[in-house]
Amino acid sequence: MRKVFAIAVVAALFGGSAAFAQFNLETTPQSRTAIGSGIIANNDYLGEMRDRWQTASVTYSTVRGYSWDGDLPDAPGEILEYRIQGRIIAPGDVENPVAGDRLYSTSYSLGTHTHFNYGANEISLGADLVITGEQTGLPGLQTAIHDVINRDVPSAATLADMIPDGVHPGIVVELGRPMYLSNTAELRPFAEVRTGDETLFRSGVDVYFGGIVDNDLLVRDQVTGQRYRTARGDTLPGLGFVVGGDITQMTNSIYFPDDRGPDMIDNRTRLRAGVMWQGDSNSVFYGMTWLSEEFDTQPEPQFVGSIRLKFEF
Repeated sequence: MRKVFAIAVVAALFGGSAAFAQFNLETTPQSRTAIGSGIIANNDYLGEMRDRWQTASVTYSTVRGYSWDGDLPDAPGEILEYRIQGRIIAPGDVENPVAGDRLYSTSYSLGTHTHFNYGANEISLGADLVITGEQTGLPGLQTAIHDVINRDVPSAATLADMIPDGVHPGIVVELGRPMYLSNTAELRPFAEVRTGDETLFRSGVDVYFGGIVDNDLLVRDQVTGQRYRTARGDTLPGLGFVVGGDITQMTNSIYFPDDRGPDMIDNRTRLRAGVMWQGDSNSVFYGMTWLSEEFDTQPEPQFVGSIRLKFEF
């Protein structure tokens, strides 16, 4: 099974939407076409030059719809986003973790999401299947990469105590309300409910400056909350900025089992900022996110960097 999931991630990341078709659950008319795709990579080494806790994730989305003119449809199901994520969570020292540090975990998430308007609100509604444990093949992948770059690799003791193999279905709903402050500035408060690998309620706000994401279809990264483009509107080249944050009330998390490891902190905060350059065809985004402590023995918050590159030839 681990080989299947590893091949799926590589195909999705490097083969584009065609390779992602094996996860396409679409049964709607043939007139629906690919209208965009997007990828975001998060790594704490890009944020604080460390390798710990929310250490690495990559999320890829491909979106299909009847058309994209910069406006969400008024009905669910007209736009479908197929999303795959690979994620690694680690103790502060994967070779010799200290007592009370969080447990090592690897996961894949496969999801289908739809995006639409409801009055003045933007709705994102989706279902995800999260696969955890050694079956993902990610512990071996991280070991191989760290061997090449001469960094610590997960020890046998770390892997023996990792979050076990499992399959966790869940749903996620986000409601956002864009409010235009000027021709080039937008305020967007939002609320999110998530179940599955983690059960939580979240509320926050993002503020965009520069106008270069106007008419784009943006979707939210699970780890950092940074939103990344999946379909481009008629935006002009230039620079844009985003700042934002949210607070989270946790109810449950498979990454903090009751029988071992540290206790989960129920209240969390994320603060983020980012800059995006848009050329005629190509674009680059870099963001930084501050994550508050997630477990009771975590000695300090952490910074995670995010990057998105889009090159069109």
